[in-house]
Amino acid sequence: MSVTHAPQTADVLARQDPELAEILLGELDRQASTLQLIAAENFCSPAVLAALGSPLANKYAEGYPGARHHGGCEIVDVAERLAVERAKSLFGAEHANVQAHSGSSAVLAAYAALLRPGDTVLALGLPYGGHLTHGSPANFSGRWFDFVPYGVDAETGVIDHDQVRTLARTHRPKAIVCGSIAYPRHIDYAFFREVADEVGAYLIADAAHPIGLVAGGAAPSPVPYADIVCATTHKVLRGPRGGMILCGSELAERVDRAVFPFTQGGAQMHTIAAKAVAFGEAATPEFAAYTRQVVANARVLAAALAEEGCVVTTGGTDTHLVTADPAPLGVDGRTARGRLAAAGLVLDCCALPHADSRGLRLGTAAVTTQGMAEKEMTRIAALLAGVVRGTAESARAREEVRDLVDGFPPYPG
Repeated sequence: MSVTHAPQTADVLARQDPELAEILLGELDRQASTLQLIAAENFCSPAVLAALGSPLANKYAEGYPGARHHGGCEIVDVAERLAVERAKSLFGAEHANVQAHSGSSAVLAAYAALLRPGDTVLALGLPYGGHLTHGSPANFSGRWFDFVPYGVDAETGVIDHDQVRTLARTHRPKAIVCGSIAYPRHIDYAFFREVADEVGAYLIADAAHPIGLVAGGAAPSPVPYADIVCATTHKVLRGPRGGMILCGSELAERVDRAVFPFTQGGAQMHTIAAKAVAFGEAATPEFAAYTRQVVANARVLAAALAEEGCVVTTGGTDTHLVTADPAPLGVDGRTARGRLAAAGLVLDCCALPHADSRGLRLGTAAVTTQGMAEKEMTRIAALLAGVVRGTAESARAREEVRDLVDGFPPYPG
């Protein structure tokens, strides 16, 4: 929430609900006083936040524009059509569904549109960066479908394309999923399309992480290759928390019916309006420059972490993501994350390919939104390494973090 908008909201809450107002301002302070290095997070613009807090939150709108199950949808229909048209234009897609509540909801709808329970699906294994919706036994995907996992090369850490092709020929899956939550390199969508065509499978691209880079021209687009593209609207795209689906016109009706009424009820119209705002912002030259800086920052951060002694997965990154093993610094990922959190560096753990321990997953989307560049990435890497090694006292490191973020407030003003 913006510095200018938050006090106004807090003033209303302070009168109505002072307890919650204190919580809101506490979270605002946490975001502004610590380093947000979680790869799945970013800072929405004040315009996106304004849409989220708009009267559209009051409207119930089951269905789609022009075919709602509730009256009074004339205005929200315009908002959703605007979001759809902006998404189609931004990504060059024939059809866009902007109602998905999350990335997982989008993937669920994609499966519902194309598959039946028991169908075989080929996807990146969870130990190699696959998502819960890519076959976890704790998730609907692993319970409803027969997932066959592919992995990455033990030496390079990149996707093992030979294995993908062999598994596809052996298992003849109904669908192949390409996408990851912790794979720092670009995905070769043309290769996956070729394999899918060879075995008669649908291709589903889970582009939740790179879709913002795609919007800015800093990553290849899956849209020309995949039958369905699932994505989130937060992360690098810098919109509200939510999902979307892109596909060709031939699958449009199946996708829409899979979202509503099969997997979801009423659309969240305030979130859809905020998505429209984010799509509009992402179509600007300023956003394209932002995505280029996101990637430049990630590459510098990866190189600097390697210089500090961390083992960086795949030897670097093409995206906003960096995954690294802190074991050479003397601790595992979970211990490192705890030390870093105490010092004000907020990030995640992740599975490491072909390793028993967990590593660190970092992202540069949020800090780049704050205006940080290569110089700050080098400073962050040194700070991170000192904290993990234990050579940097937590309290002193916390002061350095605050000094750094004070110079780059997420919401100036």
